[in-house]
Amino acid sequence: MTAPSVLFVCVKNGGKSQMAAGLMRQVAGDRVEVHSAGTKPGAAVNALSAESLLEVGVDISDQTPTLLDPQLVEGVDLVVTLGREAHVDPIAGTRFENWDTDEPSERGIDGIERMRLVRDDIATRVTDLAARLQNTPSTEHQEIC
Repeated sequence: MTAPSVLFVCVKNGGKSQMAAGLMRQVAGDRVEVHSAGTKPGAAVNALSAESLLEVGVDISDQTPTLLDPQLVEGVDLVVTLGREAHVDPIAGTRFENWDTDEPSERGIDGIERMRLVRDDIATRVTDLAARLQNTPSTEHQEIC
């Protein structure tokens, strides 16, 4: 059986989607095929995102923001959009899920403390998703809510 695959998407592919991908690789290892992309990718990974992940043993400093590829969307088992701004057109046969992630800046929390809160929110969701993906055969296409 092939490993289930997930694509994490945000707008710039420099923060939340990179964090989710890095955390999923840490949690699931090679039991889940992990990708990340952006709808309008930036030039580099967000330094504070990378710093907050290093605190928990995940290094994404070598990652580069990547433009969303429609063929990749079609080829993965699940597409997860992070936040409210990234939009991916649905493709038949691919499951989609949106994580309306915590946004501490709306509460006046910025800097590394903001990134730690975002990281912790995403880490909880990634751990849950890893368990769900590993219990669902990759050939089974069902809606995950």
